[in-house]
Amino acid sequence: MTNLTKSRRQFTAQQKQEAVELCLSENLSCSAVAQRLGIPISSLSKWVRQARIDRGDFGPPEQGQLTSEERAELARLRKENRELRREKDFFKLAAAHFAKEQLPPRGFA
Repeated sequence: MTNLTKSRRQFTAQQKQEAVELCLSENLSCSAVAQRLGIPISSLSKWVRQARIDRGDFGPPEQGQLTSEERAELARLRKENRELRREKDFFKLAAAHFAKEQLPPRGFA
């Protein structure tokens, strides 16, 4: 059973950046920095990995490694795609409705 009163901590972009810089520039381990700052190590590890991808530390990007800019663009395109699909479905239903109204009543041929 989950604890409904416990909420997730939110970290600002500046807090994330400072924690990542401690790991990268001072060459400290993620676990040491996470303990020092009271941040979950899993979160800090994700931030550091993404920062390394953004900086190009892994060489040419492998499949699945997106920079932060690419992730933002992908999210924007997915949202746009959802909206366009909704519009398309709406117009499809409207066209079917109006086409149904245009048919002559049955039995009058």
